[in-house]
Amino acid sequence: MTDDKELFRTGLSRRGFFTAAGASSAVAVLAGATPASAADNKAMLPSAVGDPLTTPVVNGLHLQFGTDASSEVVVSWHTLQPVKQARAMLGETDGSYGRSQDAVVTSYVDAKSGQKVYAYHAKLTELDPSHDYVYAAIHDGAQPEFGSFRTGPRGRGKFTFTSFGDQGTPTLGKKSSSGSGTQQWVNDNLGSPAAGDMPAGVERVQPLFHLFNGDLCYANISQNRVRTWTDFWDNNSRSARHRPWMPAAGNHENELGNGPIGYAAYQTYFSVPPQPGQTDLTRGLWYSFTAGSVRVISLANDDVCYQDGGNSYVRGYSKGAQKTWLENELRTARSDRNIDWVVVCMHQVVISTAGSFNGADLGIRQEWVPLFDRYGVDLVVCGHEHHYERSHPIRGQQANATLTPIPADTHTDVIDTTKGTVHMVLGGGGTSVPSNQLFYNPPSCRVITGVGAPDPTTNKRPPVYVQEDAPWSAQRDAANSYGFAAFSVDPGTEPGGTTKMEVTYYNVTGPQGQLASFESFTLQRPRSDSHQQGGNGNKDRG
Repeated sequence: MTDDKELFRTGLSRRGFFTAAGASSAVAVLAGATPASAADNKAMLPSAVGDPLTTPVVNGLHLQFGTDASSEVVVSWHTLQPVKQARAMLGETDGSYGRSQDAVVTSYVDAKSGQKVYAYHAKLTELDPSHDYVYAAIHDGAQPEFGSFRTGPRGRGKFTFTSFGDQGTPTLGKKSSSGSGTQQWVNDNLGSPAAGDMPAGVERVQPLFHLFNGDLCYANISQNRVRTWTDFWDNNSRSARHRPWMPAAGNHENELGNGPIGYAAYQTYFSVPPQPGQTDLTRGLWYSFTAGSVRVISLANDDVCYQDGGNSYVRGYSKGAQKTWLENELRTARSDRNIDWVVVCMHQVVISTAGSFNGADLGIRQEWVPLFDRYGVDLVVCGHEHHYERSHPIRGQQANATLTPIPADTHTDVIDTTKGTVHMVLGGGGTSVPSNQLFYNPPSCRVITGVGAPDPTTNKRPPVYVQEDAPWSAQRDAANSYGFAAFSVDPGTEPGGTTKMEVTYYNVTGPQGQLASFESFTLQRPRSDSHQQGGNGNKDRG
């Protein structure tokens, strides 16, 4: 094996990172370095270059946080052939080498193509909080791929995170016949050019992490699922190698034949914090992590949703295990004096005022919304509906067929989340089928309250809808299809004082991620470390 210290040093020095400009420029250069010269590339190559016919390159470099964002980061990549000595090399922004960490290999065989995919996950632990690192992913015979990251604060600290869902890829993956019989390439995963603009938009904000609210690349509807995943990572690695992209599983992550319930690809490409009680069937489908004073809880809605939206109908697959875990997570978070904010990331929605689209799902309202109310969840970020919309803070439900959420307040600029949970639909991540032109006026909502018998032609269960008024609807963007939200956390300075999240929803308007602000508002609540109370004011209502 090539000496990792020397390999790391030559890799960073080949572009002159550490000159009089100072070490602080290293991370910025990694994000947008100019091409190296041929001589520099020669210096960069490992001493034992692999056979180009049999040695794959490092593909799809990306990051995930561990349970504690201040000290744990997982470096991940994938190949279509097995490799040896897969590892991550960790160093400092001054160019000094720290250590190497062997990667754990996972794999799945795509049932449609028979292609085996290998993913490598190197977990870096005992990191310093609020610290910038440089790293490289490498396996024998391949050139190392470099990235950078910043760990989260330990305890309360300021940081920003972003969120969107429903992206697809900007690439063409299928040949289709035109009306004249001519074969032409088309996009077959609901992607669009906007899907390629989103990573550049996120990089303009440079968040600590990004929450990806499901329907990542729509591989389940594409002709070549493995190629679609590869295109997805090629597109997003330019951001995801510099900050963790933390996912939630959407209905389009359900791929027929890929594992017992269809999520084997998703479970292979990502390495999220493992949770107690998960099995081989459910590993990685729900998880949580802590960044500063924020607890993020990622859920997999197909477990409770009525809608038949994936390649197979899997409602109830956890047999209640996810709900039990969720309640324990919420109870633990709300009893922790170091946690102020509870944020849920999931795919399908509780609220939407788009007509002739997916709609809200009664299953979530029945199973999870009462827990969100009981434990005072502050914010829920979703996708599934392909537009931007947010609710007033909601708390409680009407005693009707759709369990209509009740708005607890109607202020839209400064929102006290102790009064209720704000739901944000952020499904404008790049899909070619936006829903922002389908809004009901005045606002109302179609709610899926059940499904019918499977259609003998499609084998899909048709949704049963009930329409309701939408007094909970606070804001929506009818003019623009694509964008994401940024959340800047200010923990405040005094125990028991006020902590805030400044929220901006950005429209992404061009091929270099140009941004335009659609709206800004503030979420606020008391900190949980009050001297007078043992929690943060959210009493257990059970």
